[in-house]
Order: sequence, then C-alpha cells, then structure tokens
Amino acid sequence: MNNSLRSVFIISLLVMILSGNTQVVSQVSIREVNENIPTYLAGSPDPNPMFFFGQGSQGAEGRIYPYALYDNLTNKKSDKNYKVVYIENEYLKIGILPEIGGRLFSAVDKTNNYNFIYTQHVIKPALIGLTGAWISGGIEWNIPHHHRASTFIPVQWTAEERPDGSKTIWVGELEIRHRMRWAVGYTLRPGSSVLECSVSVVNRTPLANSMLCFANVAVAPNDKYQVIFPPSTQWSTGHSKRGFSPWPVSDSVDQSWYKNHPNSGSFFAWNYEDDFVAGFDHGKNAGIMTVADHNIVPGKKFFTWGVGSMWDKILTDDDGPYLEIMVGAYSDNQPDYSWLQPFEERSFIISWYPFRGIDGVKKANLDAAVNLEVKDGKASFGFYTTRSVQDATVRLLAGGKVIIEEPVVINPGKPYSNQVSVPAGTNEYEIRASLLSGGRELIAYSPVHLQPTPRPSAVVNPISPEKIENNEELFLAGQRIDQFHNPSLDADAYWLELLRRDSGNVAANTGMGLLDLKCARFASAEQHFRKAIDRLTFQFTSPKNAEPIYYFGFALKGQGRND
Repeated sequence: MNNSLRSVFIISLLVMILSGNTQVVSQVSIREVNENIPTYLAGSPDPNPMFFFGQGSQGAEGRIYPYALYDNLTNKKSDKNYKVVYIENEYLKIGILPEIGGRLFSAVDKTNNYNFIYTQHVIKPALIGLTGAWISGGIEWNIPHHHRASTFIPVQWTAEERPDGSKTIWVGELEIRHRMRWAVGYTLRPGSSVLECSVSVVNRTPLANSMLCFANVAVAPNDKYQVIFPPSTQWSTGHSKRGFSPWPVSDSVDQSWYKNHPNSGSFFAWNYEDDFVAGFDHGKNAGIMTVADHNIVPGKKFFTWGVGSMWDKILTDDDGPYLEIMVGAYSDNQPDYSWLQPFEERSFIISWYPFRGIDGVKKANLDAAVNLEVKDGKASFGFYTTRSVQDATVRLLAGGKVIIEEPVVINPGKPYSNQVSVPAGTNEYEIRASLLSGGRELIAYSPVHLQPTPRPSAVVNPISPEKIENNEELFLAGQRIDQFHNPSLDADAYWLELLRRDSGNVAANTGMGLLDLKCARFASAEQHFRKAIDRLTFQFTSPKNAEPIYYFGFALKGQGRND
C-alpha cells in the first residue's frame, strides 16, 4: 500500500470510529485463563451411589443413581484456581465455568461496567442441588431436571468460529441418569450486545424420556429492583400450579418488586403470548432482558429467598442477595415435563442482553426494547437497541397524529429517552411509540388494554385409583404421575387397577410394559406388550398406534431373542 492510499485508509478508519460506527473493526475473542476464586471446599463424594428411597427434589423424585452424592461440605475456605473461559466483543464480556456445570459465571455490559447477571466472588456451596452441593449466581442450565445432578461437576467445552466473525463456546455432557445428551452454545457476534444461547437436547436412548429445561438466571436485587413480566400477564402461579394469583398486584401488594417479599416465593407468569421477561434496577437504570420464541420457550419465572434471608450469608460472603429470573423451554412450571421420543432431538435458542437508560420495559425483541409510561398528561418513553443504528427514527403518535418524529443515532451505549406532553383528553391506549430504521419498524408499543380473564383452574392431587370411575381418566392419572416424576405416588397402582378392570387395556399394558423395560424386567414387559398388541391387531388390523410393537421388539432384544 503506497503512502497516499495508507493515509486515506487511516482517515476513513478514524472517521468511522469518531462517528460511533465501529462495527467494521469489532471482533469477538475467546480466551481461557487461570483465575483464583476463594472457595469453600467440598469433600469427596460418597463413592457408593444412593438408591431412591422416596426423597423429593424440586417437587419431583430425587433420584441420583448412578451419580454420587456431594454432601460433604467442609466449611473450609481456601484459594482455588479455576479455568474460566471468556468470550468478549465490544459490548459484552462473558465468563463461563466448565468446571462447575458449564454455568455462565459472569456477564458485564462494557458500556457502563454493569454486571447484568449476579457474579459470585466466592464459591460457597450449599446442599440445594439434586446431588447435594450447589452454588448461586450466573446462569445454571437445568436439563433434564431442575438443579440437575451435574450442576456442580465439570462438563466438556469447546470453541467454534464462523465466517461471519461470530464465535461460540459450547458446553455439554452425557447425563448418565437418563443417558441423554445436552449442549449449550454461548454465541457473541461482532457489533451486537446479544448473548445467544443455542440449546440442544438429544434422547439417545431407545425409550421415551421426559424432559424439563429451565435456564436459571441470577441477578443482584435491591429495594429498587423489579421483575418485569409482559404487560399482558394477568395471573401468576407457584410450583405445580396449586393456585393462581392476580399479577402484578395481589392482596394489595405489587409482587413485581423485590422489596415486597419478606419471605421466599416462586412466581410463574401465566403467559403464552409474549417473547420476553426482564429484570430492572431502577436505581442504576439498567437491567437484563431475556428474549425467546414463546411458542417453544413459554416459561417465565422468578424466585426469591426474601428480603434479609439467612441464605444471603449461606451462599455468599459479601455479594449480598440474589434473585432468580428463569425461562423454561417446553415447560411453564416446575415440575413440568414434556416427552422426548426415542432418538429425538430438540434445538432452540434463548437470548439475553443488558439494557439501560429507559427506566423499564414494555416490549422487547432481538433488535430493541421500548418503554412507555403515560401519566399526568405526559408520555415518558425510551428505546434501547442491541446494535448501532445510524439512521434511526423515533416516532410518537397520539390518536394517529404525530406528536414527535426525529432522527437519532442510537446504540447499546447510547439509548434514547424523552418526555413530551400529549394533547388533553388523549386516551393512553391511543399512544404509540415506535423506532424505525431503513423503512423497517424495529420495535413499537402501545399500552395494552387488558380484558379480564377468569382465574385458571388449580392442579389437585389424583384421588385413589379405585375411586376413579372413568378408565381413561384412570390411565391418565398414572401417566401424569410417571411423566412428572411424582415423589409420593406411583403410576403402577393406577395402571394395575385399570388392568384389574380390563386385562387387555392397550394404554395400561403399554405403561406397565415401559415401567418394566426401565427396570430391565424384559420378560414381564413382553407379556404386557403382547396383550396390547393382541387387542390392537384384532382381526388382522394394521394398528395406527405402533408404540407397543416397537417396545415389544425392545423387550425381546433385551432377552437376547434378536431373531
């Protein structure tokens, strides 16, 4: 390159940097570092795995075999080196701990140095996980159960680079209780403040398995911290959907504010319409946004130990309280399990980004977030974008008339906010705030006019088998017990009662056969599947339901009868 061309290149580069357009020179980096983190040491686990004796875990069976039980906490604090994998671009710095379950350990918004996810400065386990030792903070991946068995032990990791400049850190494992595989890919792209997490769950077994998948996100709350469910949310529920309460105000208390929770509690949004859930610190005017397709990732939850809880000291030394904002794929509650068929794979994406400067949020997507409040004749509104937008246009309408329209330059480090007067008598539901770029609407919001919906029905425990008169309901009661891993009830009693009434019942024989297969009782399973097949194929019928035939083959194979 000659001197004149070099001068033009340098001048052009300086112009782009000074104008805020740094996307062409941004890049994503990955590095593994040894980092010292003070740790309360956990002793070696019992080498003899514990069988199931009826203990529960998060509302489901606490089965840990063949994992060991990590319940030997020494309470001795020591310095310990960990390999922390960092992935970073111009907006975000993300730290991941493969040695502790592959959890995301830290997440910093570099535009304001805000930790938008709770970062622990000490590893201080408590006996909360399925297999004992568990730590708070970061993002914990719960697959296929909540506080999964391997949450405190190492998982595999690798890195991937793509032609578009994006990079990914993959973590994952073979979960040895159900013999299923899962993997999560943490991806950053140049010029974007979005952390994209690609999740894959594979049932690599010849049997159907159930699955729960929740990402458990920890944040640092205070008196000004608020959990923001979408404005269309009218009801919340607790674990197992035992009851429903109005959202956000219940018993004259706004449940969305951390300060209003003197005791522990879990709140699941009853919402199958919206793609986001957020947490926001109004004191710092900054927060965290989750965006995922609500058709696949409907679960929206927060959990708190309560203000001033003893757990603030049990799980950390000086980092203070934390609050969990969870999102669930194929699940909207805990316990809540969906089925993975033999050899089925599910893949989906959950994304997070920090947002700031707009004092809350009413709607969000992967491009932007918007907030709008109408009060005392004024509209306060703001926009945050996940990338630099040089040609943005802000527009505020009232009753279809333009109140304000202006060009703006906006990026993750430079959000937009404004307050304007609206014409007297304007209905707040006629006000609309929008952000446009290149003829495309990035985001828009108008206050939601809620139509009251009836309180959803609560879940109740099934009555005893002999009291259920309808045979189909009797089978389904047993199936739910099996599917949700009920720790205090067994499906057998319900299906055996059905077989007492009708020894050839297809559904009950199939269910009992599957329970036998999982316990390697292949001969007993064969007999159940034979009875189901005899009825399904009566008068030489080719059955629509081939499940008993498939599992019949598996029962024969288990006995070595491959012919």
